Amino acid sequence: MKKFPQAEFEVNWRPFELNPAAPKEGTNKMKMYNEKFGEERIKMMLPRLTETFSKLGITYSMGGDTGNTFDSHRLIYYAGTKGKAQQDALVEELFLNYFSEEKYIGDPSILLAAADKVGLDKSEVQNIISDPAMFRKEVEDEKKSFGRGVRGVPFFIVNGEEGLSGAQPPETFVEIFGEMLKA
Repeated sequence: MKKFPQAEFEVNWRPFELNPAAPKEGTNKMKMYNEKFGEERIKMMLPRLTETFSKLGITYSMGGDTGNTFDSHRLIYYAGTKGKAQQDALVEELFLNYFSEEKYIGDPSILLAAADKVGLDKSEVQNIISDPAMFRKEVEDEKKSFGRGVRGVPFFIVNGEEGLSGAQPPETFVEIFGEMLKA
């Protein structure tokens, strides 16, 4: 990070399911958001989210389906066994699929395409998608280890200490990192 050249940073992606009981076949995202948050709150959230994504050059959409994401977590875990760069690339692709491209990241064909796009071995990925037991225990263990106190996403644990819930402006992290480096 340019602001802190003396520090080393590493991002670790941990599994968390907002709704572990969500249907595997998926359901309309906008309908689910309206039921969960209410239409008025969604109308207030949408412009802010659209603007935030737009600043990054990404089109934000609440279209498409949402549902059970456990298989995507298993795939993200697997990508991590291949290296941080592979895992980061897969997470970024899945975020783009979900938040911009209206793709359901519980759909095996979407998971396979995302993994292929970031260079993961197709046959290994197909085996993982086909076998619900692969990486299940590892993901469940991580959920138990890192999920305590987490109620929503994103959630950030910085240096094992700070718990920040919700999207944060870059200045928040600059302040936290600065304080940690002073200590």
